[in-house]
Amino acid sequence: MTPMRTLYVDMNGFFASVEQQMDPRLRGKPVAITAVETESGACVAASYEAKAFGVTTGTRIYEARQLCPGIIFRPSRHRLYVRFNQRIAAVIDEIAELKYVRSIDEFQVALGGTTSELDAAFDLARRIKVAIRERVGSELRCSIGIGPNPLLAKIAGKLEKPDGLQWLGPENMPKAIADLQLNDLPGISRGIRNRLWDARIYNTTDLYRLDPRHARMIWNSVEGERFVRALQGMDIKIQPTERNGYGNSKVLAPQHRPPHKAKLVGRWLVEKAAERMRRDGFCARQFSLSVQLVERGRWGRGQKITATQDTRFLLSLYEGLWREMRRRCNGDVMSINVHLGDVILLIQRNGDLFGPLSPGMPNRPEALATVIDHINRRFGERVVRYGIHQDHPGFFERE
Repeated sequence: MTPMRTLYVDMNGFFASVEQQMDPRLRGKPVAITAVETESGACVAASYEAKAFGVTTGTRIYEARQLCPGIIFRPSRHRLYVRFNQRIAAVIDEIAELKYVRSIDEFQVALGGTTSELDAAFDLARRIKVAIRERVGSELRCSIGIGPNPLLAKIAGKLEKPDGLQWLGPENMPKAIADLQLNDLPGISRGIRNRLWDARIYNTTDLYRLDPRHARMIWNSVEGERFVRALQGMDIKIQPTERNGYGNSKVLAPQHRPPHKAKLVGRWLVEKAAERMRRDGFCARQFSLSVQLVERGRWGRGQKITATQDTRFLLSLYEGLWREMRRRCNGDVMSINVHLGDVILLIQRNGDLFGPLSPGMPNRPEALATVIDHINRRFGERVVRYGIHQDHPGFFERE
């Protein structure tokens, strides 16, 4: 029997189940979580009671009402879901080797020794399920997948929902995934699927039997070979992603959509992105701003800059791009995205022979920004700000 190396926990209907946990009146009822409180807005999550009526992520609110007349809508409370994520992670880590928190509702556990045997892995999975229900919330269910690598464990976790427990390995592949479509597999985008079709790979069985070297040619990357080898059961680790930028985006609550108010939310996004970038020791060489208007228009611009991690300078770029956007666009703002791209490590930045910039060292404004970061982290809030901005956490954060 192939040793099992990974156990993957996938929380079911996470946002909706947290709301049902917090409010017993919602239990057993169809619930949808919204990001935008208008009829044209979309559901960002749905309970399994709502999914039974065809309501899924992306369903418009007015469509959800038609599909499920008794549906109950709740605004997203992202910070609440983060707190539940942390509680679940703590519980898992007490009884297993929690290796990664993959997302707000997915957790990767390492298996080894006796737990690499399938029966022991199943026992561990059942213990995790019970611990989450008893110690975090009775309404929180999860599907767990077990496999010889993270890819197969993740796919196994999606085979049976809700509250499922499945495994995948060379012993039951590819038959166990024969009913899945190519784009049901994590990592198969529409573009990769179309490339596979062009190569006459039409289903998961064809993909499983593909020569990994051929997959490298189809993907035009070594990642294609890695993907197929993992699908075939080899212990292929998930590669750490290479950092190429820092971004923040926000769907605005209705009260923040007038341009003069939306602008302040954008300033807050720039501050947050710059702080994260400094924390990790990077500098940006490109700054981009994109805006989605309520009337379905979209505007975006980016510009190359000298490598920097100075919040004040980045905010001055933002102000300039915002003025340009306002000259060209009218109406309220639905969403804002700021991106600090083409990043390099600060220690890799060249100095300036004719300016006060030493190689690999922060300049005075950047050093000051780092001091401000330390003050804000110490006191747990933004006690020092770069002018006026508007906090807008979560989608619509409500306590």
